[in-house]
Amino acid sequence: MPTTVPAYGTEAAERLASMADVTASEAALRRFLHGLPGVDAVGLQSRAATLGTRSIKTTAKAYAIDLAISMIDLTTLEGADTPGKVRALCAKGINPDPTDRTVPKVAAICVYPDMVATAKEALAGSGIHVASVATAFPSGRAALPVKLADTRDAVAAGADEIDMVIDRGAFLTGRYLEVFDEIRQVKEACRRDGGTAAHLKVIFETGELQTYDNVRRASWLAMLAGADFIKTSTGKVAVNATPPVTLLMLEAVRDFRNAVGVQVGVKPAGGIRTSKDAIKYLVMVNETLGEPWLTADWFRFGASSLLNDLLMQRQKLSTGRYSGPDYVTVD
Repeated sequence: MPTTVPAYGTEAAERLASMADVTASEAALRRFLHGLPGVDAVGLQSRAATLGTRSIKTTAKAYAIDLAISMIDLTTLEGADTPGKVRALCAKGINPDPTDRTVPKVAAICVYPDMVATAKEALAGSGIHVASVATAFPSGRAALPVKLADTRDAVAAGADEIDMVIDRGAFLTGRYLEVFDEIRQVKEACRRDGGTAAHLKVIFETGELQTYDNVRRASWLAMLAGADFIKTSTGKVAVNATPPVTLLMLEAVRDFRNAVGVQVGVKPAGGIRTSKDAIKYLVMVNETLGEPWLTADWFRFGASSLLNDLLMQRQKLSTGRYSGPDYVTVD
């Protein structure tokens, strides 16, 4: 069962405040972001490919499969979502394999804001978080008051985590301070009465950011603005999470921690469908960030179909044979 995601506390806020001059003006923020080291695309892709070839022993594979299951944000984000579908997904998240009670629970169930209350009720007492996409997901094309209202409604309904999407148009035209301010305001909208807050995941839609340098800049921008997690994609465009982009974001998180002392999570989302792929991502996390990030508190998979393959591979390891096509539910 995933543990409670650590609060983004006073110490972290104070450390970020030490870099306030970086975000004091559009010019200062642009100067900082464009002063980040350029990305060696060939080196990045080569490193990601090399990490993907690591040999994994059977015992390590079994551990990795259970770890990956515990890191999944099991997701349904369709216009045809119904309360019944969400409740069924919650039941699967709590008990992924009804024939094997040793299978871990998933980390979170991710839904649209209007389904948060349904998911919250279905998950009561399970320890699984409710995540909600907000801020005019997936396009991000709405006025800021609408995005903030969207966020507040999800938090009021019980969302533990908010997955917001940045305005890629603003970012790509160099309006960095506008994007920064929007993230800060959405983070403020995540606060609840009583001092607690939903945790904020900031989605870049990396497939639309055009360059690796832009991915690095977006990562630092979001972390400076207070993101608890940085996330690759919505899963709604042609190019979603890729190993090189995720590796670049992991490196940005490492460098941010070294510079500021603040730990930030990473969530690749979209296109990760097989156990083999999930294990490659876990190898990247371990090699780049180490054991502290190998937990659902700091690394997640945004996925809908990945869980089924993990369950089938898990049974293969325990029984020596693959299950039939009706072994797992089709979400």
